[in-house]
Amino acid sequence: MRNNDMARTQHERMHANALPQHSDSDRRIIDAPGPSLLLYQVWKGNNKFCFNGRIILGPDSRSLFLTVSLIVVPVILFCAFLSQGLIHQLPLYTGILIVALCPVLAVYVVILLLITSARDPGIIPRSLHPPEPEDDGYVSSISSDWPGSQNGPPGIPPTKEVIINGVIVKTKYCQTCMLYRPPRCSHCSICNNCVERFDHHCPWVGQCIGKRNYRFFFMFVSSTTVLCLYVFAFCWVNIMQIMDYYHCSLWRALSKSPVSGVLILYTFGVAWFVGGLTGFHLYLILTNQTTYENFRYRYNLKMNPYNRGCDPGKTYKRGSQSQLMVLT
Repeated sequence: MRNNDMARTQHERMHANALPQHSDSDRRIIDAPGPSLLLYQVWKGNNKFCFNGRIILGPDSRSLFLTVSLIVVPVILFCAFLSQGLIHQLPLYTGILIVALCPVLAVYVVILLLITSARDPGIIPRSLHPPEPEDDGYVSSISSDWPGSQNGPPGIPPTKEVIINGVIVKTKYCQTCMLYRPPRCSHCSICNNCVERFDHHCPWVGQCIGKRNYRFFFMFVSSTTVLCLYVFAFCWVNIMQIMDYYHCSLWRALSKSPVSGVLILYTFGVAWFVGGLTGFHLYLILTNQTTYENFRYRYNLKMNPYNRGCDPGKTYKRGSQSQLMVLT
């Protein structure tokens, strides 16, 4: 009888060991009653979601109100105080076209701003479990001083090396997302996400700028530059028309149209900022860099492994398996 009980107990232990083991978070999901939750409802980052997860915003999305007001208010002043003068002093259809084009540009800029802010910048989904340790020589290279080797999962090296265009590039292990970041990926401390081809976190947009929204960000910045130069130029046109009409000096014309003077100063300062930003990002596009890479790795002083030169279809050799792939 005792032998039968011992055999039954041993069989139950073997059956229990054969069952898959789940972490505490997995058990809570498995044992949780009711319907399963959507991804945005259990999101671990600092993002905000709207319309059932269709729109993803950054944690500082409130700055959008300030950015929109800095764009819209000058355009309202331009249309309210300068439109009548431009329409009367210029040929009829020319004046109407100039005044009408300004709010159209402003709407276009605001739409690009909202798309940039509400679009996924390229967030890499977090892993549910840390990667399995690999017996390929990395484990032996782990330093005992590395915090991850003591507090993190054992046997996971802090970095791995890949070869891109003959240049060794280190990919880091992210303890928060429990994955090795792909090349050009970085973890944003504000959004608490790993973002593919991370450029920077823009406080004016309230969102990370990465692979999926960088083109809209560049279009937003360059279009804002065009809008500022447009308002700046036609404010001067309005001042010169007043000078010709009243045969007065520049200061007298500014006193007759003080809004023109305010807009000239405002658009001049903003155009320097967004214009310089447009030129800087144009340089980054031509050299295939990101803002993060430019400030951290200084590719202007050493070889940039991602620079394609004049061949847009250039392929890069990556990894030890000599796999050819195009990095974007």
